[in-house]
Amino acid sequence: MSAYFTSRFLRVLLVASIFLTVSAATASAQVTTFRQAVAEAAARDDVLAAFYRERDFQGIWSGNRDRGRRNALMNAFADAGNHGLPTAKYDPTALMANLRAASTPAEQGRMEVEMSRLFLSYARDVQTGILRPGSVVDEIKRKVPYRSRLAIIQGFSQSNPAGFLRGLPPSSPEYTRLMREKMRMERMLANGGWGLTVKARSLKPGDAGGEVVKLRNRLIVMGFLERTATQTYDAAVQTAVQRFQQAHGLSVDGKAGSDTMRQLNVSMGNRLQSVIVAMERERWINRPRGQRHVWVNLTDFTAAIVDDDRVTFSTRSVVGAVDPDRESPEFSDVMEFMVINPSWYVPRSIVTKEYLPILQSDLNAVSQLDVTDSRGRTVARSEIDFNSFTAETFPYSMRQSPSEGNALGLVKFIFPNKYNIYLHDTPSKSLFAREVRAFSHGCIRLNDPFDFAYALLAKQEADPEGFFQSRLRTGAEARVNLDAPVPVHIVYRTAFTNVTGSLQFRRDIYNRDARIWNALSRAGVAVRAIQG
Repeated sequence: MSAYFTSRFLRVLLVASIFLTVSAATASAQVTTFRQAVAEAAARDDVLAAFYRERDFQGIWSGNRDRGRRNALMNAFADAGNHGLPTAKYDPTALMANLRAASTPAEQGRMEVEMSRLFLSYARDVQTGILRPGSVVDEIKRKVPYRSRLAIIQGFSQSNPAGFLRGLPPSSPEYTRLMREKMRMERMLANGGWGLTVKARSLKPGDAGGEVVKLRNRLIVMGFLERTATQTYDAAVQTAVQRFQQAHGLSVDGKAGSDTMRQLNVSMGNRLQSVIVAMERERWINRPRGQRHVWVNLTDFTAAIVDDDRVTFSTRSVVGAVDPDRESPEFSDVMEFMVINPSWYVPRSIVTKEYLPILQSDLNAVSQLDVTDSRGRTVARSEIDFNSFTAETFPYSMRQSPSEGNALGLVKFIFPNKYNIYLHDTPSKSLFAREVRAFSHGCIRLNDPFDFAYALLAKQEADPEGFFQSRLRTGAEARVNLDAPVPVHIVYRTAFTNVTGSLQFRRDIYNRDARIWNALSRAGVAVRAIQG
């Protein structure tokens, strides 16, 4: 090679070397800037700071190889409204625009962390709920099964992104059915909902005219009546009204009285609110319920035993009265034993608020109750000056011995909890015939307590009824442990599905769902009408 070409070749190599060095330096600077931006943005969140520190501040959303994660998150955000989540908070179009606008490494680093922040927010909302229930309603004592945010984002970064996101919402059949019904109702709402309201105060079999036609049309759209041209409150309309009443917890008499008419005219938008609240409540209880468990729905006034997601026993119940001091709380615990022929140890609040004032006027009042000292010994009433005590200073307790007239009846079912709530029998049987059964001090009274006991004991006794009755006949208090403790879930659902998957609605007796909806609305959740 000539000296000229050698010299020229060396100059080209030198220029190339300089260019590559500059390019490498530029790329290195860009990487450094990106990571520094990630570190600074993540520092405001301890979980994200720990996550990115483990990765040396490398991204999981920003590179070409991360396209699958980005697309999976965008798709999940597009479906957020289907889950009853705030759509503005998880707007994929806005997020995509922000991603495209991030042109510098520093901006891309900040967007990297913002994507992770939104992912974690979505994961928490769709998995365990938007709200912290106890901060909205004091009587909700439920322990929400929150997952570790760090574990969630670590698991996501190492998993199939679409599959991971699909696994976040509750997997319970009830959640799936509620979401399906929600989307069906949203499509109906876009097409006029249930149609005209019925203005008549009441209607009955044999009536005819325009208001009956409105009733007929509404029942058809709701799915309780086959299509018909009748203008008369005939047998088919009466049967449809009965179906409606059954699905709404009303007395099933086939007459569209004032209560039935009031429930019939509730708007589809309001019913959708109930469904969305029910989905939020499902997220609060997003954990295994137990292969066998007890399900007490306060609004439905029922207590059921559920085996493998199938109700195997159900009975009417009486729940806490509509009073701030008597409402039944919502929580889950584990039933450990039952007590046959129980004594009733009167709660302190009842002793001081209800019985002490009575005893101050008549020391022989409530004679079925014994007054006891701190060691459980009975104290003669004649030895006590009830008027010398206040609710705060009264030093005695009260107890009712086992008997058929005992306030707890002849059996109680115990799942130890700090709220002193349990299931029990009652001598006040007439209350079970009422449509709305909110009368207790908070505990759950059962209409068929013996059958409930037999169903529980069937898992451990060859002759559960004989076993139970033999203890009952002694008249003595007897504790019977459950070999396999049973989870108990005291819930409050104004919207739920039945065994066929169709929706049921109940009245918001404690006004809890209204408060939850208001909180969800403030968080950006809205009722939607969807075309298509």
